Amino acid sequence: MTRHDLFDQPVSLTDAAAVREWNAMISAFLAHGAMTPVHLGKLLEIAPDFAAAHAVKGLFYALLGRREVMHEAQIALACAEALESGANARERSLIVALRHFLEGDPSVAITAIEATLATAPTDTLAMKLSHALRFVIGDGPGMRQSVEKVLPTYDDDHPGRGYLLGCHAFALEETGDYARAALTGRAALTLAPDDAWGLHAVTHVYDMTADARGGLDWLEGREAAWIHCNNFGFHVWWHKALMLLDLGRMDEALDLYDTRIRSEKTDDYRDISNATSLLSRLELEGVDVGRRWEELADLSEKRTEDGCLIFADLHYLLALTNDGREGATARMMARLAADAARSGTEIERLMAVPGLNAARGLEAFGDGDYGTAFAALARARPHMQGAGGSHAQRDVFERLTIDAGLRAGQLTEAQAILADRTARRGGYEDAYAAARRDLIARAENVSCPKGASA
Repeated sequence: MTRHDLFDQPVSLTDAAAVREWNAMISAFLAHGAMTPVHLGKLLEIAPDFAAAHAVKGLFYALLGRREVMHEAQIALACAEALESGANARERSLIVALRHFLEGDPSVAITAIEATLATAPTDTLAMKLSHALRFVIGDGPGMRQSVEKVLPTYDDDHPGRGYLLGCHAFALEETGDYARAALTGRAALTLAPDDAWGLHAVTHVYDMTADARGGLDWLEGREAAWIHCNNFGFHVWWHKALMLLDLGRMDEALDLYDTRIRSEKTDDYRDISNATSLLSRLELEGVDVGRRWEELADLSEKRTEDGCLIFADLHYLLALTNDGREGATARMMARLAADAARSGTEIERLMAVPGLNAARGLEAFGDGDYGTAFAALARARPHMQGAGGSHAQRDVFERLTIDAGLRAGQLTEAQAILADRTARRGGYEDAYAAARRDLIARAENVSCPKGASA
């Protein structure tokens, strides 16, 4: 008898207990739950010959973006491939996706997952995996297209509909449809109260529309939507800190850094990116962050040879340059240059464009060479979406680019980028933009006072 999972997709499992763990693992994954690896571990104990479980384990490892766990992902792939003859078409697509991702070609991995969605559009696991892989390469339009292809096939009572709407909300936000994103994210939480991704999508809308007070009100009292999370919970607290920063409540933002965002000193690149980008923003506003860079630099110094994701590497570099780790910075720059020179895989091509220019800009900014920093960061800027992450996450590089231009005295060029940043946010101006616009206006008045000839 063929068994099916909670999304009515066939699974090559014979044991009902194994199916229950598969379902529990999927549900936890969709909610970014800390129990995801626990259920996966139990599943592999019950059904060690289930190829899809090994493939998913490998994908989870690969998405961690750390060199040392890639070995574990390769082992998982080898196990999955050895068991592939007993897998169905859906399960084989997971193996193919893992293989291509580990080969450095996430877009090809996405194609494998999308092939499943073409025949099984209500497979919420495949939908979420496609979404996660597209996030790695910053493919907002692709996220939206993928979700909107399958959206009409979901009935109101489909158990994955809430999580689908959460992904749709995030994709809508990343493609600038803020009003629909907010409504869709709220609908997602109504159907799936533990959908941290949907809650987070609405939070992004508040960030992009410069409504920090509204964002704080949105998060207030909704901790249940992310209390169950893995390290994604730290990211939600990071968003709250950004709102506090925008409101000028710097002490509160810094306190949140200590008590929530870095309450656990993990070396997960996502946690390090939260921390480094927040400290960078605070320092750009003149806040003394003390010795907080030191801990992050200690961890980042061990990552100079990673080369798994350019998004991660750039945040490691933020820690190294801000803590004055010249030797480690030089090692990372040399490795980035070597990766860029190869440019064979998709990941290596991202090291070249935009990675190398962005890295050179960050290095120069750390050295106080703002002219060089501005030139390099401005060259990287049109391609930065390919580095992955969200608009809110990549905004730290926007701010560093603009501030480098201001410090280099290139006011006209910096003003143009500032105006473009605001335009990309639907015309909404946050406190950062208002302060820089005011600074530029005052500088122009000084250089060309009233009554003086131009």
